[in-house]
Amino acid sequence: MPAEVLPAETLLLALLFLAVATLYSSVGHAGASGYLGAMAFVGLAPETMRPTALALNILVAALVTVRFARAGLVPWATLAPFLLGSVPLAFVGGAVRLPASIYGPLVGVVLLLAAARLFAAAGSSTVAEARHLLRPLPAVAGAAVGAILGLLSGLTGTGGGIFLTPVLLFARWAETRAAAGASSVFILANSVAGLAGNVAGIGALPPAIPLWLIAVAAGAVVGSRLGTRRLAVPTLRRALAAVLVIAGLKLIVLG
Repeated sequence: MPAEVLPAETLLLALLFLAVATLYSSVGHAGASGYLGAMAFVGLAPETMRPTALALNILVAALVTVRFARAGLVPWATLAPFLLGSVPLAFVGGAVRLPASIYGPLVGVVLLLAAARLFAAAGSSTVAEARHLLRPLPAVAGAAVGAILGLLSGLTGTGGGIFLTPVLLFARWAETRAAAGASSVFILANSVAGLAGNVAGIGALPPAIPLWLIAVAAGAVVGSRLGTRRLAVPTLRRALAAVLVIAGLKLIVLG
């Protein structure tokens, strides 16, 4: 049975989800780790949290993907090997229940380290943004990395964008906006696969899910508009670093 959510908590979560979706979608993410943290804060049951986060993730990622694709910011050729490797294992990961007390803190530390590097890069001119400084992506390496990230995304229920974006940037396989566009599609595909693997959890979706879907949709429209049109690259790096800090802390706390 879905956990009961009081009206005040329903409204609070709607506001938190709106804020999370706005911030995350500005850098091509859908916000699953933020949604999990908000639900943990108000005390929703774990069996409710995971499918709810994935459902919200799918909607936001779909809206963000449309925005980035229309802006020509999805590097489809770069993304394809990652998707081929990730989607099957995201399904497998979604069907597995790994103790968060073991895996969550480990992933959280990795994300905090990635955030520190991005904060440093935001004030530096040494990180490649020009296309001639980017490296070609070996298809086999992309599929292998995608498989690992897909499994991680399925196990954590986060969609995998928080893992993919730093990989793309640090390996110089994509510049910042293209990495954000790639992450939006990656998150959408892996969230669908993860929820399919955890299909039994759909029955635990709470009655408030329609309101929360509206809240995250509004946040996605605002955030993705900022990400595709208004924010400068250094600002995007800082925003992404903030996203990773939030995600890392939430995974550590939830773990």
